[in-house]
Amino acid sequence: MLITEDTNIIIDHARKVFDAEIHCLEAVRENIDAHFAESVRAILDCQGRIVLSGIGKSAIVAQKITATLNSTGSPALFMHAADAIHGDLGIIQPNDIVILLSKSGNSPEIKELIPYLKKMGNKIIAIVSNLHSVLAHDADIVLHIPVEREADPNNLAPTASTTAQMAMGDALAVSLLMSRGFTEKDFARFHPGGNLGKQLYTVVGEVCRYNNKPSVPTNAGIRDIIVTISAGRLGITAVEEDGKVVGVITDGDLRRMLEKDADTTSIMARDIMTEKPKTIDSQALAINAMQRLKELNITQLLVMDGDKYAGVIHIHDLLREGFV
Repeated sequence: MLITEDTNIIIDHARKVFDAEIHCLEAVRENIDAHFAESVRAILDCQGRIVLSGIGKSAIVAQKITATLNSTGSPALFMHAADAIHGDLGIIQPNDIVILLSKSGNSPEIKELIPYLKKMGNKIIAIVSNLHSVLAHDADIVLHIPVEREADPNNLAPTASTTAQMAMGDALAVSLLMSRGFTEKDFARFHPGGNLGKQLYTVVGEVCRYNNKPSVPTNAGIRDIIVTISAGRLGITAVEEDGKVVGVITDGDLRRMLEKDADTTSIMARDIMTEKPKTIDSQALAINAMQRLKELNITQLLVMDGDKYAGVIHIHDLLREGFV
């Protein structure tokens, strides 16, 4: 067996795989037609669930498409074609749509499954490469995946074909998502865990709720301001008048003031505060707070609950929670 360790040859092999799969995807893209729109409308009108099935590598792709559909608001489940003809066919209910994935369309398990689905009256959507196959002939809607050849040199390993199947599944899921008006809030309901859930659910008020709420009146002297900022441990204090926030003072403001003024005894908060401070609503998403801090190139924002001062969110709070 010839084994090469030449870096350029290895890189060339990898690039040829990408070239083959990109070529296949371009062919599939150009092949999208009215049958695709018909399949989307059929799923939107479906009173049951979407059941995906396949054999071999197509079954693995079907599982991934199932997960994508579920996460984007289209209830779906996976049924392995081999298991279906050995008892799992009971999963399917009369109003379900069945999507069958097969490159050849002539796999024994697929051919055996189709008559049972026909007998139960389920609509069949085929994602298939061979238009002369049993699956393509018997399906109600055919989504053709033209595959000239696989990405491996022997044209045997499912590579380009499975990439194309997955892309078709993504196209279905996203088209359904857009047709249903599926929003970011809808998406968040299905992704409460992990970093994704944190970004979609966590609001500013939850992140900063344990922080101090440093505040001084407009007539506070320098000593009181320094003590308040130090105690707050956030490098900032709000300046309030008649229960309303009218400005902020940061530790940077203090340093700049001390560099300019030798006599600080008569200086009050109103003299050095920044008016119209940068704020964010307590119910805003924390990820939006991080974006705002980056855009403004600052490290703190005052948190507001309507017109009421609710606290301070610091960039360190967001970094600690994994927002980058």
